[in-house]
Amino acid sequence: MAAKSPVERLLEIMARLRDPNGGCPWDLEQTFETIVPHTIEEAYEVAQAIADEDWPGLRDELGDLLFQVVYYAQMAREKGFFDFAEVASGIADKMISRHPHVFGDEKIRDAEAQTSAWEAHKAAERRAKAPSSETPGVLDGVARGLPRLTRAKKLQSRAARVGFDWPSAEPVLEKIDEEIGELRAEMAENAAPERLADELGDLLFACANLARHLGLDPEAALRAANAKFERRFRRIEVLLAADGRTPDDADLAEMEALWVRAKSEEKM
Repeated sequence: MAAKSPVERLLEIMARLRDPNGGCPWDLEQTFETIVPHTIEEAYEVAQAIADEDWPGLRDELGDLLFQVVYYAQMAREKGFFDFAEVASGIADKMISRHPHVFGDEKIRDAEAQTSAWEAHKAAERRAKAPSSETPGVLDGVARGLPRLTRAKKLQSRAARVGFDWPSAEPVLEKIDEEIGELRAEMAENAAPERLADELGDLLFACANLARHLGLDPEAALRAANAKFERRFRRIEVLLAADGRTPDDADLAEMEALWVRAKSEEKM
């Protein structure tokens, strides 16, 4: 008997975990909704492994992410919706359809042209899926569950394709200055939290737009800023610990001076 492929083995393991007769109690309790947070977490762990250039770690994290797909497919099979084979077949068909320059006779001159062609194929797919009574909108299909900065960038990119966009990054900077001014005005008036949140949201949306115009990923930029803050603050803790102290024992001025020192050390 031929040995099972790794995918076949994984599918069998998943089915066993969900078997009402002797399966795992925790796995049996899970639903599509309860697994979603784990899927999001695993995707971020993949991103972190790549950022750390941790290739053995990436292999493990990709396995964890693959298991999420297998999990959903098993639950869907139990309900008669679809199974893993249909998931795999569906994405294979989609990739062939969206790459006619590879699997057909269409010619694509460069990556930029391919991006445009890819989006055109996706738009055609959205039109095909839309009910006949509805006209597909430009912003249709941008997943609501995306990280908010990522979704802002995608919404802006969609609008830009039909000409609703700033011509360059400079006007976006001016828009950011405008949003900061509006937020300051609300703060000066001791505005209600919902008004402050509205203005802060506009500011963050404009920052995501600036990232797009600069060709940057706002999530990656913020992730790097978080790592930088964590790294420098930990250095403050180390410097204070050398004197037998903690941040609770230091005032803001001293910690600010240590922050400047930590920052300068990184530039050496």
